[in-house]
Amino acid sequence: MAGSTFGTAFRIHTFGESHGTGIGVIVDGCPPGLALDLEFIQNELDRRKPGQSKIVTQRKESDTLQIQSGIFEGKSTGTPISMYIPNDDQRSGDYSHIADKYRPSHADYTYQEKYGVRDYRGGGRSSARETAARVAAGAIAKLFLKQHGVEVQAYVSQVGSLLLNKSYQELDLSLTESNDVRCPDPAMAAEMYELINAVRKQGDTIGGVISAVITGCPVGLGEPAFDKLHADLGKAMLSINACKGFEYGSGFAGVALHGSQHNDAFENVDGKIVTRSNHSGGIQGGISNGMDIYFRTAFKPVATIIPAQDSVNEQGEAVSVVGRGRHDPCVLPRAVPIVEAMAALVIADHLLRQKMVK
Repeated sequence: MAGSTFGTAFRIHTFGESHGTGIGVIVDGCPPGLALDLEFIQNELDRRKPGQSKIVTQRKESDTLQIQSGIFEGKSTGTPISMYIPNDDQRSGDYSHIADKYRPSHADYTYQEKYGVRDYRGGGRSSARETAARVAAGAIAKLFLKQHGVEVQAYVSQVGSLLLNKSYQELDLSLTESNDVRCPDPAMAAEMYELINAVRKQGDTIGGVISAVITGCPVGLGEPAFDKLHADLGKAMLSINACKGFEYGSGFAGVALHGSQHNDAFENVDGKIVTRSNHSGGIQGGISNGMDIYFRTAFKPVATIIPAQDSVNEQGEAVSVVGRGRHDPCVLPRAVPIVEAMAALVIADHLLRQKMVK
């Protein structure tokens, strides 16, 4: 299967399926001598793992990380880092009823047509279970970025029609982990929780938006044509399961402004060139300008729902599909660390690429 590798200088290759023996990732390009804080990496996985609260899937996975290579005396050696996460709580029988049926808005039909075979147990390779490997790799990227003063923070800013209408500058992002929704505004988090829980009780699902900000990013990351920094961030986000949209800086709202309102004027502040506003979202000409990089990612409602849905089977016959198994009523709380991980991988990759040309 092509398309399982991401990055250029800091590369990852993920493998495994939802109901296989486990999920894994190989990280290649990590510089030697990086202290690999195993407790931090495991904590990042714990933020993503299932079973955290009643508003996420109740699949019970410890997501206990096993590092198999690339580390010696607590530090990276510069060789490929192999990490493995066993699957402990598969219930493949939950999917036997859709072995020959195509679930609406899943990858069943497209996988069958592309490969001529598909793993119907939880979607196999198309399952969001694969993102555990990304989070493990992203944790290493975060540790690398920390050495360079770069930080990535994401949070839930919208669930359904409930919108947190505040910029990241107005929020205390340290509160993001203080609630099950991962929204840094406690009052809005409580409303979002109730909405997700109500939808869950109906056997339905709901989508929303995750916002993120990258601080401390130096000037000069990104390439001017096809590998623009925002283009790679967009690819990273849109590669996440259920992600349906990406915008950075002023995004779609910027179209309502005139150029005279939207342009970011430069000024010299204590010997440092900065922009007075940041509609550009920290990126100009595809290259970071040193300002905060901020973006939003939209996630659709989870496709698996309990009520019966019309579909067809592999023979093209009309069938009814009923959702079984354990699924998230809303992906957002568990997707926050995934968004952070993918953003960290992009910045780490471009930071290393930039160092190569100097």
